[in-house]
This record gives sequence, C-alpha cells and structure tokens, in this order.
Amino acid sequence: MAYATVNPFTNEQIKVFPNSTDAEIDAALDAAHETFLSWRETSFAERAKVMQNAADILRRDVDKYAKIMTLEMGKLISESRAEVELTAAIFEYYAKNAESLLQSQDLPVANKDEGRAKIIFQPLGILLAVEPWNFPHYQVARIIAPQLSAGNTVILKHASNVPQSAQAMDDLMIEAGLPKGGFRNLYPSHDQVARIVADHRVRGVALTGSEGAGAKIAAGAGAALKKTTMELGGADAFIVLEDADLEKTVKWAVFGRHWNAGQVCVSAKRMIVVDAVYDEFVKRYREGVAQLKMGDPVDPSTTLAPLSSQKAADDLKKQVEGAVKAGAKAEEIPLAMPNTGAFFRPVILTDAGHDNPARREEFFGPVTLLFRARDEADAIAIANDSPYGLGGSVFTKDEARGERVAQKIETGMVYINHPTMVKADLPFGGVLRSGYGRELIGLGIKEFVNAKLIDVVDIDAPF
Repeated sequence: MAYATVNPFTNEQIKVFPNSTDAEIDAALDAAHETFLSWRETSFAERAKVMQNAADILRRDVDKYAKIMTLEMGKLISESRAEVELTAAIFEYYAKNAESLLQSQDLPVANKDEGRAKIIFQPLGILLAVEPWNFPHYQVARIIAPQLSAGNTVILKHASNVPQSAQAMDDLMIEAGLPKGGFRNLYPSHDQVARIVADHRVRGVALTGSEGAGAKIAAGAGAALKKTTMELGGADAFIVLEDADLEKTVKWAVFGRHWNAGQVCVSAKRMIVVDAVYDEFVKRYREGVAQLKMGDPVDPSTTLAPLSSQKAADDLKKQVEGAVKAGAKAEEIPLAMPNTGAFFRPVILTDAGHDNPARREEFFGPVTLLFRARDEADAIAIANDSPYGLGGSVFTKDEARGERVAQKIETGMVYINHPTMVKADLPFGGVLRSGYGRELIGLGIKEFVNAKLIDVVDIDAPF
C-alpha cells in the first residue's frame, strides 16, 4: 500500500511516505499499551484540558490544517476551513461533556435493604481507527476525541492518499499535551493492519470506509472477538413532497449533492420527487447545477472541486457508463472544466429501472439519481428500495408530516427540510449496509467502554 500526497487539482505527486516497519508497529503498540495503563487513571479534568488544547490549536492554525486537506484530497478551501472548525468543535464538546456522559449510574433495586447497585464506565484499552480520505480531520476527531476522553488510547490507519493530514493529527495531539503513546499515526500495509487487529492489547476497531474494507476488518476483529463499529456507504434519499418550498429546496438539493464534490457518505444522492412538482423541480435543479464553477479549490470563486484522485474520476465514469448500458439516461451538465486535474462534470441520471444496478449503488461524486414518485407513499417505498440506510431528508412545509415520513424511512438519520448534516453535538451512524454503531455525543463515547455493574449486597440477603 503506497502512501502518497498527489494534488488532485494538478495530478502532481508531491511526496511519498514509506510504509511503517514491523518494528515501528510493535513500538507503537507497546507505547499505546503503556500509556493506556497511566492515561486511564487520569482525571476527566486532565483529559479535558488536552481536548480543549486541541480545539484551541486547530482554531489558531485553521489555515495550516485546511491547506493540507485541500492539497491532498482537493476539497474547496472554504470547506476545509469549515472542517477544521467542526473538528475543533468535536474536541471542545468532549472537553465540556465527557465527564457527565460517563457519570456512573445508580440502578433501582427491588429491595433497598439488600444493598445498592450501579454501573460505571471504564475504558477498554487500545483502539484501532481506520479512516477515509474525504474528511481527513473530522473523521479522525470523531473517534479520538470521545475515546481519548474515555481513557482509551488510539492507533490510526488513515487513507493512503492523505498521509500528511494523518500526521498533522498526530502532531496536533502531541502539541495539545497528550502523552506520546496516547495517539499514533502509522502507515501500515494490509497485512500489518491485520496484525494490529489481532494483537491482544487492541480491544476494538472503529472503521469508516467502503463495504469491502469494513467486511474485511470486521471479519478479522470478529475472529478475535473484538468490538467494532462500522460507518460504511450511503445513498441518501432526498424526498421532495408537493408542498415543499421549491426555491429553497432546490438550493439545498444542489448543495446537498455537490458539497465536497459529492464525495460524502451522506450526500443527497437520490432525489425522489413527487409527480406534482417533479418537472418544475428538475428544471430548477438542472439550472442550479449549471451555475457551479469548476476550478482551483484554493480559488474562492470555485464551487465544484476536483475528485480526490484521477482514479476516482475514472471509476465514476465507468459506473455512469454501466448505468446507461443498463437502461438509464445520463445528462451531463456542460460546465467549463480545467484541462488538468481529477475533475468530473455533474451528471443527472434518470430512468434507472428496478433491474438497473445503479438504482442500488453508491455514486461517490457529482452524479444525481432522479426518481419520479406518484405520491408520498411511493416516495417512501423508493427511498427504502436501497441496501443502504445512513441518512435522508424530507422537504415539506408541514413539519409534522415530515416527521411522520421520516419515521418510515429505514435509516439511522433523517433531517426535515435540510440535507443530512454533520455537527459536533448530534449522533452519526446508520443501519443495513451502511454499518452499525454510533459516533459522537454520548452514544459514541460509550461504544468502547466497559459498562461494569457493581452491586453491593448485604451479606445476609437471600440468594
């Protein structure tokens, strides 16, 4: 596995990083375990200080961290800055809330004369975080902020095309005051990842990535009887009902599909519009997409960035061609496109029938699947005709109606009148082939702790 920085705007290779050696892997595991033994004994106040320091450093050096992300995976510089702020907000959230989230819980007992019972939450040990390239800092923070706050230590295996972003997070935590073995970025091979998972001191694995990677890592962790959380793909439905505010809905649709160049697991990938407003929605949506501007992601006027790599662009083209071959119609929006870089013109796919594989695939880039629904019930049925269950959106002026529809969509998250979004104080996760487990807030911090029962019983109490 080659770790390298390749600028998606120019396709120029900037720097190559060697794989970690076996000795480096062993040293990282040793240090992580030794640090865990002391880190778990620190107070929440000590851990909170490190988390707050990390947040403060990110905000102080926002451009430094933003430029690394834009260089490596091509996102708009404005989006990179927003990601740095989101990352800082996650660290700050746990600095303020970790102690209360892991407060011991007294349990009601049938007969109080027999004793008292409570649940305490204790860290497990070393965790392995396997993270993707599309949000190089945010994805890491939503694992390490809660888990370091809980008293665990973490080893990172980041995506091979964002090695500098990975190292920047390693450097950040050291500067924030975390003991050196508390968090470590490595550049392991596939075989070395398997060895890390199998190490008896590694107690869990958190992965965000593809279904294939998730299945492989989950199988290895399962064989070793270790806890995992999996955040995998998504094909979010964007349902537009007949009473939606079309002008505002279309603006959210264009944004929801094309932010981060459409390379978001919770992008609005499937636009499902009821028949009464379908034609008008499509007309306005096409016009909105046509206003996007491709170009240098550092240029503030650019609104559609390149994809993360030339391979990503080439693979997406083949996927669209496969959809057309299976009967779909593809409309390419004729945006002016730079002569170099991993750019991909937006495509609108229609008429993807029930037998078309594209109907149940994830398109990771600026490709929109459009579906005409007869009515609300049909829109729900189309939304649920997917192997994925991550997020989704419902647009309607009747919020109560939107909530009723949301309850019928088989996903982990649904937003009313907004594309699925990410925030420091909201949980994240899905069902079905989108994975399992939750990240962020109290749900995320409790994924890798031991909820231990302590029951103090009167010695004379009956069995």
